[in-house]
Amino acid sequence: MNTLGMKTLFAKEVRRFMRVPGQTVLSPLISTTLYFIVFGYSISSRVKEVGGVPYLSFIVPGLIFLGIANNAFLNSSSSLFITKIQGTLVDLLVAPLGPGELLAGFIGGAMVRGLVVGVLTWAVAALFTGFNLQHAGVTAFFLLLSSYVFSLLGLLAAMWAEKFEQINFFPTFVMMPLTFLGGVFYSVRELPSPWSQISLFNPMVYMVEGLRYGMLGQSSFSPALGGGILLGLALVATGLALVALRAGYKLKS
Repeated sequence: MNTLGMKTLFAKEVRRFMRVPGQTVLSPLISTTLYFIVFGYSISSRVKEVGGVPYLSFIVPGLIFLGIANNAFLNSSSSLFITKIQGTLVDLLVAPLGPGELLAGFIGGAMVRGLVVGVLTWAVAALFTGFNLQHAGVTAFFLLLSSYVFSLLGLLAAMWAEKFEQINFFPTFVMMPLTFLGGVFYSVRELPSPWSQISLFNPMVYMVEGLRYGMLGQSSFSPALGGGILLGLALVATGLALVALRAGYKLKS
């Protein structure tokens, strides 16, 4: 394994998003903070608790998940896609880097960005609700695996996409609706029928609830469900990404 090349690509990916921290870190942090303030304080005046948890504390895990998923996806997808349209991808393809090293470099940088935004969101929320961490191991599992899975999905989207519109399709029309309808601001158990049953087919519900269990100690579903979904997605997406990189799918012209 070319560890030097892999570390170099990883460092390049981290430096790439750290050159514009206002756009890549501060902007999403402000957005999630506004969600917390606007939704949290406007709804908490009517809904004091959800399942025995203060409403402001209840929405924190979902907002952290939202920040991690969006930024991990955007970092890997934008990085690879820009190298494709600029024609600089050939420099990586001719370098002594195998599919595993390319994958680790791109995914590692995207994970760092997602986790930085997620942890900073958590820190801001702690100013309002205090620091909540009931199960450190479960929380770390969901934070790390969520950033890994959505980094992979971003990489796959970039390999498939041929236009900027195709890249923006997934976060705008797939990820954002599924996340907002995934119990970030409410408990799906409290939805009326048939919406409570329909919500059970949304995988984001179980991911958010798994992180909620790790941070708050309780959730509407077993964290094993969310963990199993993330593990399954991680295995499938890793396999697809390695096969696509090895074959040069839409990377070699």
